[in-house]
Amino acid sequence: MKPLFNLLLLLITANIIAQESTETRDLFTYNLNSTSEIITIDGAGDDLGWNNAEKINQFINHWPTDQGVSNALSEVWATYDAEFIYIKAKLFDTGERVVQSLRRDNRDAHWNSDNFTVVIDPFNNKQSGFFFGVNAGGAQMEALLSLDGGRTEFDENWDNKWYSEVKQYADHWLVEMAIPMKTLRYDTQIADWGINFIRGDMKRNEFSTWTQFPLNYGGIDLNFMGTLKWEMKPEKAKGKVVLIPYLAGGTQRDFEDAEGETNYVQDFDAGIDAKVAVTGSLSLDLTLNPDFSNVDVDQQVTNLTRFSIFFPERRNFFLENGDIFSNFGSWQIQPFFSRTIGLSEGQQVPINYGARLTGNLTKDMRLGVMNIQTGETNESLANNYTVAAVHQKVLKRSVLKALFINRQAGDDFGRNGGLEFNYVHPTGTWDNTVRFHAATTDEKLGKNTYYGLSGGYRGRHLRGGWTFDRVGENYITELGFNPRINNFDAITELNVRKGFTRNNVWSVYRFFPKSDKSILNQHGPRTWHWLYNNPDGSLNERNHGLGYDFMFKNTSELRFNRFFTEVNLPVATNLIGSDTPLPASNFKFTDYNINFNTDRRKVFNTEWTLRYGDFYNGTRYGLATGLNVRAQPWGTFGVNYEYNRVELAEGFGETKLHLFRANTEISFSNTMFWTTSIQYNSQSENYNIFSRFQWRFKPMSDFFLVYTDNYGNDGLNIKNRQIVFKVTYWLNM
Repeated sequence: MKPLFNLLLLLITANIIAQESTETRDLFTYNLNSTSEIITIDGAGDDLGWNNAEKINQFINHWPTDQGVSNALSEVWATYDAEFIYIKAKLFDTGERVVQSLRRDNRDAHWNSDNFTVVIDPFNNKQSGFFFGVNAGGAQMEALLSLDGGRTEFDENWDNKWYSEVKQYADHWLVEMAIPMKTLRYDTQIADWGINFIRGDMKRNEFSTWTQFPLNYGGIDLNFMGTLKWEMKPEKAKGKVVLIPYLAGGTQRDFEDAEGETNYVQDFDAGIDAKVAVTGSLSLDLTLNPDFSNVDVDQQVTNLTRFSIFFPERRNFFLENGDIFSNFGSWQIQPFFSRTIGLSEGQQVPINYGARLTGNLTKDMRLGVMNIQTGETNESLANNYTVAAVHQKVLKRSVLKALFINRQAGDDFGRNGGLEFNYVHPTGTWDNTVRFHAATTDEKLGKNTYYGLSGGYRGRHLRGGWTFDRVGENYITELGFNPRINNFDAITELNVRKGFTRNNVWSVYRFFPKSDKSILNQHGPRTWHWLYNNPDGSLNERNHGLGYDFMFKNTSELRFNRFFTEVNLPVATNLIGSDTPLPASNFKFTDYNINFNTDRRKVFNTEWTLRYGDFYNGTRYGLATGLNVRAQPWGTFGVNYEYNRVELAEGFGETKLHLFRANTEISFSNTMFWTTSIQYNSQSENYNIFSRFQWRFKPMSDFFLVYTDNYGNDGLNIKNRQIVFKVTYWLNM
């Protein structure tokens, strides 16, 4: 009872501390006037269509300080016609600009370059929205905004049609954007939208926004937008259907298949996607025989934990409004994770067809329904997957959510369902979510529930969070991600499911130097505490950490960390592939690391991490380093290396683990890119070469050429090789 009492006290205290503030949507209003003139998106900005548009001529500092007018002058105009919303930005500077890359949808290259971004909330309900941004080299990035707890997150994997052009001048760079109305989802009865504009000025390492709000909230935060006031209510977008056919083909060979064909096998395929605007705010996505051969390769990692690693969804069909389905559960307990569809025991399974209906039924209700049918293989039956979710906004910013999941293959099934209530304080200062989920299979096992609560507090100096979860041993998420219930016994080679409770409290405190002569933007300590207990209350694992961070004005960062861990291994566990696994016993160990990265704006920048300490009944030390070189703006080249040495007690083995990655990214233009990644992971005994050429010959129409090689450690013996091409074409109906 004491932990719950302390948590309740913390919530009450946070609510008292949280101060009501005047809505930025009331303080910042932009009147969006229409135009009948033609606007050409060419970066010149001299079309007559801009003459009737209001001008924003003042941005407010947001980071590293949130007071005063920005040192860099920024001017923004917006207008619209029947098909597009147009935005123009004139961004003054000294002419010294940073462009990390010309490649589209590159998160790091966007935020670490001189950049301009517009974020839009068409339903004006602070729950979701759209993100459109360019850097000074013209590289586009579009994303979906969603509310996760009290934080605004964005997913740049979403892809849709819009237009932009950037031109650079001696004392400014100019952006023109045209966002098609049919790219957005909106209600024709809502004439006030949320909107904000964000500018990144890399020479000063400063970010400024149109609206003014505290720096402890990200610039894209849905809660602190201004109001875009339409001259007249927006009309329904023209054109209800978009067809995206594809043609793919290639050749591949499995060199390890001794019983199969040893020659290269050619394959050709075709399929189609469709987007149907059911209403202005509700979209139907259809796919027939989808192909994901152009999806980027996963970045390899060294895993010295007992559990599986999470890799994000990258397939575009699952991404639009994907947060409707995925924003359930808590960290590493996700009831639904779309990447599990189309996989069986790590092997790809063909998807025959699928349909997704997502969007807003009303201003305050979001709906998502998805059905996917996979094909049958030699190793797995055909499966049908149905997922349904509803988000109902209540109070000012809070959400009541429901989720249902069903996997069916004849009489074999797996089902999950749950309810969650996410309370967000009107100021966004704190939030808390309570949840209850249950799972069942055709075995109809007990101990199949998951419930808990989690939340966070975001003050100017103090930030923190809390989590309490209780997971039954048979809370089986076949379409989710819940690795901790699975404990692999290295002796019996069986998976043992064990339930657990989790308590987590973390906090961060930030100091902001007041002197202009300080080399720091901010600094301060961090601390976190994880406690996992078995269902009977006994200790499973605990981890306590303490860190201190220094963030410099030149974008460099220096971080120190100390970790203490105590583990009661429930089963014999082999972490390093030795002949003798660690026994089911108690282990206590402490280790330290230090991380430093140099100025990211420089042509050459590097990052270093040093780690040393105890590890179970032995020691672990490691080094990670990376060197990045930029040939602005057309190329970036990076080399990363990670080394871990683990020496366990005598008889339990030792290992040296190497992880190497070399990345090359060449942008021939804003529409033609060539990326290559070479990865070596000694833990998985694999070399991988992945090279992808992409030519966006028309908006949302692409040609891909992808080459993949996998080799083993033994004399670079080749495992498999594949060369594929894919052509997609966007057709407006």
